[in-house]
Amino acid sequence: MVETSRQPTVKPLNCLVTGASGYIGGRLIPELLRAGHRVRCLARSPGKLRDHPWAADVETVQGDVTDQGSVASAMRGIDVAYYLVHALGSGRGFEDTDRAAARTFAEQAHALGVRRIVYLGGLTPHDVPERSLSPHLRSRAEVGRIFLDAPVPATVLRAAVVIGSGSASFEMLRYLTERLPLMVTPSWVHTRTQPIGVRDVLRYLVASASMPDDVDRAFDIGGPDVLTYREMMRRYAVVAGLRRRLIVPVPVLTPRLSSHWVGLVTPVPASIAGPLTESLRHEVVCKEHDIVRYVPDLPGRPLPFDEALALRRVREAQVVTRWSSAAVPGAPSDPLPTDPDWAGGSLYLDERQLTLDASGESLWKVIEGIGGDNGWYSFPLAWAVRGWLDRFVGGVGLRRGRRDAERLRVGDSLDFWRVEEIDPGRMLRLRAEMRLPGLAWLEMYAATDEEGRTRYRQRALFHPRGLLGHAYWWSVSPFHAVVFGGMARNITQAAAKGMSARRATSHPDRIRTARRDGRSGQ
Repeated sequence: MVETSRQPTVKPLNCLVTGASGYIGGRLIPELLRAGHRVRCLARSPGKLRDHPWAADVETVQGDVTDQGSVASAMRGIDVAYYLVHALGSGRGFEDTDRAAARTFAEQAHALGVRRIVYLGGLTPHDVPERSLSPHLRSRAEVGRIFLDAPVPATVLRAAVVIGSGSASFEMLRYLTERLPLMVTPSWVHTRTQPIGVRDVLRYLVASASMPDDVDRAFDIGGPDVLTYREMMRRYAVVAGLRRRLIVPVPVLTPRLSSHWVGLVTPVPASIAGPLTESLRHEVVCKEHDIVRYVPDLPGRPLPFDEALALRRVREAQVVTRWSSAAVPGAPSDPLPTDPDWAGGSLYLDERQLTLDASGESLWKVIEGIGGDNGWYSFPLAWAVRGWLDRFVGGVGLRRGRRDAERLRVGDSLDFWRVEEIDPGRMLRLRAEMRLPGLAWLEMYAATDEEGRTRYRQRALFHPRGLLGHAYWWSVSPFHAVVFGGMARNITQAAAKGMSARRATSHPDRIRTARRDGRSGQ
């Protein structure tokens, strides 16, 4: 439980969280539950929350913050209401939408006896008139002011760049750094900012629920480092293991032009990238650290920039289609299922699924017997050439083979792969140990569908490192239909015929027969 210095939580509070399907909301809820509070979510699409492990532990109300009736229904019996939504990306009228929603929220909180509103807004420059701010920062400041002017006590936390997967500002920085070894950038790369790790943001949000009733103010929150965007990009490259980035600022690149440039290089939508890049011309540095009076600093906290970076999952976590569920347990900076598709860095995917007339046991026997002398069930020459190329650049090639012709275990080498995980009878995950400009995995699944049929699923995944990694994926993707498509077809055919890879390839005459049948050929 997170405690404050003046009034520790002595009983569970009823907390309403808006924006539960968003970047911060989805990470805050388990922290509130862990602190012993009860949580109710207000969500336009409750179905988006069902895959979270905490879904059964919260109450969900369908509605929207712009609708007075649904807000009133969600606020009944609530002690603390978290406002974690904004209309950025919804179009030119997002300031009007934000204003109306905040007023509705504040009015209903007062009418229904809510004890406190907690809002996470944006850090704004103290020496710039509000009218001169970008629309994004201006709207964030206005929403905070609406809550502070309302009768209900409010805690308004003001943060600059939040470091963690899913944060739009961080994702822009991540993609630009990973994809471009040479960057021609706008002058805003020299703008100073004070980033903060999402772990520290969550700690402040949880503690805000327990603040004394007489606290009704805004707090600047930030990490210990004040950095320019140029410095953040270079430090990100070091942590990510990328080569030093060459950054060349160009003063004539206006915020509007730079938003188009960001949209071209990154998957962050232009409707979000535009307002954010316009905001980057303002220096946003904390002017006070008064939050420490209520949320004492812990040893090593707030986290320094390098430690706050959300890169650990790339090396340690399981791999999924998106980075969604690949988080290291207890690392809220990693992605969630409800994060937008553009969050979490690049992960390329080639996926194949086929239904076959065979038992799951027969399919698994073929999957577990793959590689080594048993072959890879697809265009043998292509696999051989890839092995030769890997050895040419100093890699292991295909010479390692496999320990056992029929059984695998975690840690086994398998040609230029390594067995990373195995769930007997169900799933095999291999991690590539060939020389690549990125990280690669191959997954094979044996499953049963709703109609009781055996289904084979195969996924090749690649996390590129730098621009070379992206170029590598797109250069080899035209061959995937032959290599991976043929592999999926031939594995299912072998399983349907009840033959293992070893029986198909252990003798020359069988190899010729298998090629005629299409089991290990193209």
